[in-house]
Amino acid sequence: MIGAGRRGTKAVEAQNPAVALFLALGIIIAASRVAGAVARRFGQPRVLGELVIGVILGPTLLDMLHWPIFHGIELEVTVFELAELGVLLLMFLVGLEVNLKELARVGRIAAVAGTAGALLPVLITLPLLLVFNYAWPPALFAGVTLAATSVSISAQVLLELGHLRTKEGNALLATALIDDVLAILLVSLATALVATGGEADGGALFGIMVGMTAYIAIAFLIAWYGIPRLIDWIADQPYLAQSAGIAASALVIMLVFAWTAEELGGVATITGAFIAGVGFSRAREHLRHMIEESASAIAYAFLVPIFFVDVGLQADLSAFPLSALPLALLLLVIAIVSKVGGCGLGALWTGFNRQESLRLGVCMISRGEVGLIIASLGLAAGVFRSDDPLFASLFFVILLTTVVTPILVRMVFPRRAEHAREAG
Repeated sequence: MIGAGRRGTKAVEAQNPAVALFLALGIIIAASRVAGAVARRFGQPRVLGELVIGVILGPTLLDMLHWPIFHGIELEVTVFELAELGVLLLMFLVGLEVNLKELARVGRIAAVAGTAGALLPVLITLPLLLVFNYAWPPALFAGVTLAATSVSISAQVLLELGHLRTKEGNALLATALIDDVLAILLVSLATALVATGGEADGGALFGIMVGMTAYIAIAFLIAWYGIPRLIDWIADQPYLAQSAGIAASALVIMLVFAWTAEELGGVATITGAFIAGVGFSRAREHLRHMIEESASAIAYAFLVPIFFVDVGLQADLSAFPLSALPLALLLLVIAIVSKVGGCGLGALWTGFNRQESLRLGVCMISRGEVGLIIASLGLAAGVFRSDDPLFASLFFVILLTTVVTPILVRMVFPRRAEHAREAG
C-alpha cells in the first residue's frame, strides 16, 4: 500500500506542467549555449547557432516540445511567453545603450542613410508581395521585417579588422541606431493597422497615426525626464538602494512601459521597453551600469536564448514547399540590394565617397535578432502562420543575411595590416 501510494504521488508529479517545463528549458538553454559556442568557433555570430539549434529542436526535425518525456503537456504557450520577456529585455538593453546626444552630433549621413535603409525594403517588398497575391498585412509585416538591421554582427567584424572606430565604423553605429528606431516605429504602425483589420479609412488611419505619435512623444518625455529622477530617488532610499532593488525597480518600470505601449498607445510592447531603456540611459553612470549588468545577466543567461531558440521551434521548415523557393531567393536579393542601395545611396548623397558608401551599405545587410523580433511579432499577431511559406522565407532570409554579412564585410574592408599600409 505504501509503495502504491508513492507510485501514485510520482505519477501526479510527472503530470505537473512545471516539471516538464523545467526539463524543456534546461534543454533549450544548454543547446543554445553549445550552438552559440560552435557558431563563434567558426567565426559566425552566436545568434546564428541559436537559430539553427532552434530549427533542429523544432518541428522541422526533432519536434522537441512533443517528446513523450513531456507526457503530452502543452509547453508551447509558456515557452513563447518566456521568449516574449526575452524580447522585451533585449529591446530594453538596446535602448539602454542609446546616446541621443552623440547621435545628434553625427549629422546628415546617419540620418539619411538610416532612413533610406529602413524605408526602401518596405517600399520594394510590400508591392512585390501584393503582386504574389499576398494580403496586405503579411506583405507589410514582411517589408518591415526586412527593414530591420542587426548592427552587432557587423560591429564585431569591424572590431576584429580594426575599423570600428573609423569614419565608416562610427557611421555604422549611428545609422544602425536610426534604422532600428525607424523599424520599431514601423512595426508599431504595422501592428496598429493590422489591429483595425484593414477597415480603417483615411480619417481612422490619421487618428491611429496621431494616437501613436502622441503616445510615443509623451512616453519619451516621461522616460527622458522622469525615469532618471525616479531612479535617483529609489537609489536614495536606504531599503531600496541595493543593486537588486534598483535592478528590480528598473524591470518593473520597463514592464509598465511595455504594457502602456500596447494598451494605451496601440503600438508594439517592444516600443515601450525600448523607450524605457532610453530613459535609463540618462541615469547616473554607476546606476546605469548596475541596471545594465543585472538586466544583461537575466537576459543573456536565461530569456534571450529562449527567444532565439523559440523562433526556430515555431518555424516548420519541413512544410516549406520547393515552389516557394523562388520567392525566398527573391526576398534574399531584395534584403541585400535594398540595404546596400538605400543606406549606400543615402550616405553617398550626404558626403561619403563610393567606397565608403558601399562599405556602410554592406554592414547594414544582416537582419539578425531585430528581424527575428519583428517576424515573431507578426507570428504572435496571427499575420504569419508557422507553416506559412512566407514566414519560412523570411526565416530563410534572416538566416542567410546573418551568415553572408561577415563574409561580405571582410571582402569590402581591408584587414588591419592592409589598412595600415594604405594609411601610410
